[in-house]
Amino acid sequence: MQDLSEEDIPLFTESELVANSTAEYYLQYNDVVDINLSTTSPELNEVFGIAAGNQTSSTSMMQGAQNGGDVFFINGYTLDENGTVELPLLGEIKLLGLTTKQAQALIESELKAYVNKEDFFVRVRLGGVRFSALGEFNNNGNFTILQNRISIFQAIAHAGDLTTTAKRDQLVLMRQYPEGTKTFRINLTDERLIASEFYFIRPNDMLYAEPMKIRELGTGVNFVQTFQLAVTTLSAVLLVLNAIN
Repeated sequence: MQDLSEEDIPLFTESELVANSTAEYYLQYNDVVDINLSTTSPELNEVFGIAAGNQTSSTSMMQGAQNGGDVFFINGYTLDENGTVELPLLGEIKLLGLTTKQAQALIESELKAYVNKEDFFVRVRLGGVRFSALGEFNNNGNFTILQNRISIFQAIAHAGDLTTTAKRDQLVLMRQYPEGTKTFRINLTDERLIASEFYFIRPNDMLYAEPMKIRELGTGVNFVQTFQLAVTTLSAVLLVLNAIN
């Protein structure tokens, strides 16, 4: 066999560029949104209760972040069963099925009845991405990542990665839609995943990793554990037979 010299080994290999899916996200039930209102007038801030509200919200968010809490759930606005949020003075506003930009434009249009457009500022963004990881993850549970967008691999890493017995070509994803919930099976080893709508997870997604047959049969996760289990079982059988004899 011919040995390869260091000069024959490439420094790196490069794959073709794959464009990410950039589909817009539309707000769903139970989504938490961060709605920031501010004006240029102290008098208007006092009327709307904006100054005190923003100061309290910022302080609470800093304290919540230090304590590892879900700060946006406490200080943000949750879409109720009707897809609405209730804002000071403006009352209930339906945001279901809107993008964050559309939600921002809607709130701005409602504010124009009370304030001139040049006297206020509105910002609407998702209050982090909440998802669940169940099954063959090293850390199961509910997670919140304070970003607007995360990939499915980032979510898996946040849950401590998959165990050695997880089916990496059959990851189950449950996703909410306005009309209900759909279930998908994701092949994490397929490069086409990068360009699909499942590469970035959405708020309230649930990931379930199924075990391979080796775990379903009750064997160990590797050869050593399987061998130890077999020896233990054989020893138990021999002890029972010896006691019977």
